[in-house]
Amino acid sequence: MTGVRNLRASLKPGEVLCSHCTAVCCRYFSITLDTPKTWEDFDLIRWYMTHGRVSLFVDDGQWYLVIHADCRYLRPDHLCGIYETRPTICRSYTTDECEFDNDHVFEKYFESPEQIWEYAEAILPPRETEREQETHLPVLHAH
Repeated sequence: MTGVRNLRASLKPGEVLCSHCTAVCCRYFSITLDTPKTWEDFDLIRWYMTHGRVSLFVDDGQWYLVIHADCRYLRPDHLCGIYETRPTICRSYTTDECEFDNDHVFEKYFESPEQIWEYAEAILPPRETEREQETHLPVLHAH
């Protein structure tokens, strides 16, 4: 990876880092999640992860859900097909901290619903059995 890291510093004036990239930033988006604390929280994350190419990572204590999906306007040459009319979030994005030369090392990284569930089992107290849950249900009375 040393060559990639040096590329950023060796760009000629006016040269754009994007011309050396395969549009990493246009192939996913991520949203922040509250830190899961309960079985219900982890079950919801597990549900998210059952829908296509989805992963999850934790960086600096913040949880992120990653949806792996190419932008519909990404051209075969890895450039933007609607550059002049691209969304604001794309306009405000810069290559200063892009993931072009990022090592993608996170505190935690999960690629499957099974992994997130195993993690939940490792850090949470044991789940109640169905019988234990039934004893907590309110009793309904007919009037």
